[in-house]
Amino acid sequence: MADQLEVRGPESRALAVESNGLNVIADEERKGRPSQLFWPWFGANVSVLGLSYGAFALGFGISFWQALIAGVIGIVFSFLLCGLISLAGKRGSAPTMVLSRAAFGVRGNKLPSLVSWLLTVGWETVLTILATLATATVFERLGWGGGAMTKVIALIVVGVLVVVCGVLGFDLIMRAQAVITIVTGVLTVVYIALVADRISWSTVSGLPSGSGQQLIGALVFLMTGFGLGWVNLAADYSRYLPRRSSGAGVVGWTTFGASVAPLILFSFGLLLAGSSTDLSEAIAADPIGALAAALPMWFLVPFVIVAVLGLVGGAVLDIYSSGLALLSIGLPAPRYVAAFIDGLVMIAGTIYVVFYGDEFLGEFQGFLITLGVPVAAWCGIVLADIFTRRRDYAEADLYDHRGRYGDVRWLPVVTMVIATAIGWGLVTNSLASWLTWQGYLLDPLGLGGKEGAWAYANLGVLFALVAGFVVQLAGGTSAVRKQEEVG
Repeated sequence: MADQLEVRGPESRALAVESNGLNVIADEERKGRPSQLFWPWFGANVSVLGLSYGAFALGFGISFWQALIAGVIGIVFSFLLCGLISLAGKRGSAPTMVLSRAAFGVRGNKLPSLVSWLLTVGWETVLTILATLATATVFERLGWGGGAMTKVIALIVVGVLVVVCGVLGFDLIMRAQAVITIVTGVLTVVYIALVADRISWSTVSGLPSGSGQQLIGALVFLMTGFGLGWVNLAADYSRYLPRRSSGAGVVGWTTFGASVAPLILFSFGLLLAGSSTDLSEAIAADPIGALAAALPMWFLVPFVIVAVLGLVGGAVLDIYSSGLALLSIGLPAPRYVAAFIDGLVMIAGTIYVVFYGDEFLGEFQGFLITLGVPVAAWCGIVLADIFTRRRDYAEADLYDHRGRYGDVRWLPVVTMVIATAIGWGLVTNSLASWLTWQGYLLDPLGLGGKEGAWAYANLGVLFALVAGFVVQLAGGTSAVRKQEEVG
């Protein structure tokens, strides 16, 4: 690979299949500056889906100002978690789900790797679904179709874009995200200018306030929808940076790049959704396509471009990392094969939801909160592990179950399982029929049961995050010290 890099220019590298998989990135391949992390993170989060989160937040029954507070805190804090986990990539130059072995053990880490794979495959499928539905909605309004054939064509185009980028790998992704950032950024500004007159401040400011529990529920939902959906792959891109790169720069540029677009889009989405009850209800069925209703005909095609590119930007990062997670579980195949397999799963899931599925919002909320609980537990454990380490990772031992990181480290494994079990008992989602079993601890703990005030506060995610961090910090620090004394 190093020899290839020496003779190939940037364009040829971008169009070549990346050979790196779970391996540590060699010194000669580490390149760039922390500021370059801005591009993949901004490009993955500039999607107009951020506008729809305004309607999602107001759906908790809170006021504009409450929703804005929940959004700012939830978005920035959750992406700060991504920035902090990105530090592990700089220090270990391996994928996130390999570096996680230092906390869980080499084979004990298969549990969080499985959860990570489910989350990333789920997210890339959700984004592909949204791109397909949005294209069909806009084309129908243009009189170009909108039925099954339009959806099939849209799915093929979006699926090919995502899978090709995922299979070819890092260099193409970095170049594609820079283009996506510029195009979607410009067109999103135009979109905001065109629909700004739809905002009614008197209507928005008159929205009644909700309870503290409703505010917490919205905040946690936004955390899971934004940064907590990315923490399990946060180090996959910082691993290419030189070890001497600034740690503060890695955290800062990751957090800033990921947060800035969602903050703007979410705030404007609140104003739009708060001004129109009809728009809020339409977003529940088609979160992207509904946003096109207020647009003039001449901007519908550019809107499809900005919508699809923004969603593809997120799906590309997901499919790349889902392939790495699948390898970490134990798939005996090259990275590009794993990415291709995930692409097939993504397309199959999209076909099911688009052509045979039910209302989108309830299933989407259920997906986020259900997987958000174990991911939050994993995030807390790994953050505590990162904070207690004084040295870089012993690279060879990350791949050897007889090495210093061990085979199965039971404290974090058991902590993740128990925190998840308790967390699922503290969340509910009545709109998703397959999740009615959750919330089983709300009544025994005196929180009002599944219909009480705390039912939709999503406390289980916060509990899992804090419990994972506290238990690992208290019980795992001595194990880290012993690991660092070896060799």
